[in-house]
Amino acid sequence: MKALHARLLPIVVAAMAAPAWGGAELKLVGYSGSLGEWEWSASVAETIAGRTKEFAGPLTMQHVGVCSQDGPETKTGRIRFQLSRMPPEMKATVWIDGVECKFSGRLSDRYSGSMTCPDRQAMLLNIWLK
Repeated sequence: MKALHARLLPIVVAAMAAPAWGGAELKLVGYSGSLGEWEWSASVAETIAGRTKEFAGPLTMQHVGVCSQDGPETKTGRIRFQLSRMPPEMKATVWIDGVECKFSGRLSDRYSGSMTCPDRQAMLLNIWLK
């Protein structure tokens, strides 16, 4: 019996230490704007909402176009998205500066589409997942 407990203990400890969302993490990089002037980066974790797999995490946007004297502008927020296989696309919600935006992009070598925000023109967005 002690041998069984000795073998089960590491499994139980590992299960307790594992994150509740399942452990899958992805790096997100991208560019938005008509000239790709905003660089995106995020580390997202897999979450499970019912039967749907989602990814969510903090997002940073940095203006890489012509910068002001004080350096590049940086904005932080959050992103949550779902990936589908048929058709291969991403549906995302982005929160930046208290504004909720929606993105829908089709997969080629990247997810490419447009992001819409209230009271603003749609913005081109390209996202890669690593």
